[in-house]
Amino acid sequence: MYRVVASRAFRAGAPQKAFGCWFNLSRSAHTLPFATLEADEISGSKPGEVYNLVQGKWTGSSNWSTLLDPLNGEQFIRIAEVGEKEIQPYVESLSKCPKHGLHNPFKSPERYLLYGDISTKAAHMLSLPKVSNFFTRLIQRVSPKSYQQALSEVQVTQKFLENFCGDQVRFLARSFAVPGNHLGQQSHGYRWPYGPVAIITPFNFPLEIPLLQLMGALYMGNKPILKVDSKVSIVMEQMIRLLHYCGLPVEDVDFINSDGKTMNKLLMEANPRMTLFTGSSRVAEKLAVDLKGRVKLEDAGFDWKILGPDVNEVDYVSWVCDQDAYACSGQKCSAQSVLFMHENWSSTSLLSKMKDLADRRKLEDLTVGPVLTFTTEAMLEHMNKLLKVPGSKLLFGGEELKNHSIPSIYGALKPTAVFVPLEEILKDGNYELVTREIFGPFQIVTEYKQDQLPLVLNALERMHAHLTAAVVSNDPLFLQLQLISCQ
Repeated sequence: MYRVVASRAFRAGAPQKAFGCWFNLSRSAHTLPFATLEADEISGSKPGEVYNLVQGKWTGSSNWSTLLDPLNGEQFIRIAEVGEKEIQPYVESLSKCPKHGLHNPFKSPERYLLYGDISTKAAHMLSLPKVSNFFTRLIQRVSPKSYQQALSEVQVTQKFLENFCGDQVRFLARSFAVPGNHLGQQSHGYRWPYGPVAIITPFNFPLEIPLLQLMGALYMGNKPILKVDSKVSIVMEQMIRLLHYCGLPVEDVDFINSDGKTMNKLLMEANPRMTLFTGSSRVAEKLAVDLKGRVKLEDAGFDWKILGPDVNEVDYVSWVCDQDAYACSGQKCSAQSVLFMHENWSSTSLLSKMKDLADRRKLEDLTVGPVLTFTTEAMLEHMNKLLKVPGSKLLFGGEELKNHSIPSIYGALKPTAVFVPLEEILKDGNYELVTREIFGPFQIVTEYKQDQLPLVLNALERMHAHLTAAVVSNDPLFLQLQLISCQ
């Protein structure tokens, strides 16, 4: 069905209407019907452009910023950055949405079915190889990671949309009733929208995080304004255009590119009834105060893994450790930050296998790549401070990538592991240094003896940035003890 619509539009060479949204396909015979660019053609000589969406219209800005290609430093994307004096249309757009939302169980319930249809069409679009490849390559261009890692992000997004096809959006809004104390009394509970809301997302998963959060807000009748980290916002701009192509009403979502200061001012003036923020702890703590608690947060995490006393499947465990620490160049919320290794693992080939796997990663296939929030110098400086801790040593890595053209504002570091003795980690001054999160291909490794398990639990107890954790053991008593400690 969708291919027929597209092919007829190409032949006509004129604006066509598909799924309730106008688009123009006269640009070229190979352009996707929703897209305004080609992922592989973006360059310094042919830069991509990212626009804003407000009150149903795509708009530019008086200020266009330029983004450097993370791999070669070319000025390859222009972004229409909204300034503090240009936020009024966005404030007005949010203010038009009442606190009972765009739909709810009593108002416009047909919109639940509309969003089931939108999800069906968008899921189908993302299942098409050409569309899937477009978003995979676009992700790679702005947040370089291996093709398989970027493709997995597209596939997860496509499966999410499949899960909310047909009646599933309506079922998500299921209510409940509880009998009362006397005749005529009942308690009813409804899944109710907040109304005007804001969503702020980071750079590391340019499609998956914003799309899942955005659709969840839309399904339940909210009117969201979406801000994605400007380094990668081009991905979500193109995805919103795809959603419009699939029938998303153009006024249901606002999309803004701005710096943090401007977005903060917009939030203070628009006063959304809820803000969903994914990003750094520093910004999260500021928002919690500024928005008086009307915020849901997923911030930083210093993520740990414990290898128990029972040694099994060394090849597999080493592979998982490598993936957890260095996939996406360590730029994921679940990245392994510290590995607590029982002494029984020291006599195995675990560390040498981890080193071999890390050495296989290369810039050519983006199994290691640019670090977008830390410079090479900052990561090496942190490593050198760790190596001053008594008993610490470099296990592997610790060098800048060879033969690269990554701009100096980003990082270019080989996958790195530093061993620090457990007793030294726990000392005042060292603990804060060791548990500093480095959002890159960097991890701490330490070893504990059987009688040092209380020290491991002490180290975990002192950590405050909880996000993900892992315990590797088939011993149920060991698992129970560790799982209790991570609550």
